[in-house]
Amino acid sequence: MGTRKIDLKAYNKVPKFIAVEGPIGVGKTTLSSKLAESLGYEVILEEPSKNPFLGDFYRNPKQAALATQLFFLFQRVKYVEDFKQGSIFNSARISDFLLDKDMLFAKVTLSETEFELYLQIYNYLSLDLPSPDLVIYLQANTETLYERVMLRGIQIEKSIDFEYLDSLNESYKEFFLSFERSPVMIVNTEYIDLANNLEDFDVLTEKLLDYFNNPEGRKMYFNPSPSLL
Repeated sequence: MGTRKIDLKAYNKVPKFIAVEGPIGVGKTTLSSKLAESLGYEVILEEPSKNPFLGDFYRNPKQAALATQLFFLFQRVKYVEDFKQGSIFNSARISDFLLDKDMLFAKVTLSETEFELYLQIYNYLSLDLPSPDLVIYLQANTETLYERVMLRGIQIEKSIDFEYLDSLNESYKEFFLSFERSPVMIVNTEYIDLANNLEDFDVLTEKLLDYFNNPEGRKMYFNPSPSLL
């Protein structure tokens, strides 16, 4: 059974640009794709497999970090530029990334001198960023993230280091504590399976549709427990 199609005409405040964010393995691409299908949005997905340096980075982070990060930066900037150019003709889009996240990864992976060089390039390329109307930030414990990454069996991810994933997860938490550029819905995915359980996806969708009619402010929290599912 596929996702149900939702008629958005009945809702008061429908965001035209939604970004889904969170650490590796939390379900960003899965949720973005399913929401796009259900809401009738165009979906913009990252393509990490196209980064020729990523495998080297997971095996030897210090040696390949700068090349990996710069490739992702240029890739994400191109996606954002394409979005800006096409936004006049496309009414609604959802992406599985924020360009802001590139800086977050860089702080975790780069040395001090590499980060200084990266920062100059980032500041030049990231001028006039479009702001999402809503960011959905997906959270999970690092142990859960690591288990999900290993279970999905992507060859290039098998050498991901637990400590690296934990540092990244903590950086995301810190980042979104002070993020104010867009409203944020913070979703704890510890007890939901967006990839395999359609009921879990429907529960999250209903929470999102509630927001479309009654925005709750700049920060919203959805913390489902097993008893709610």
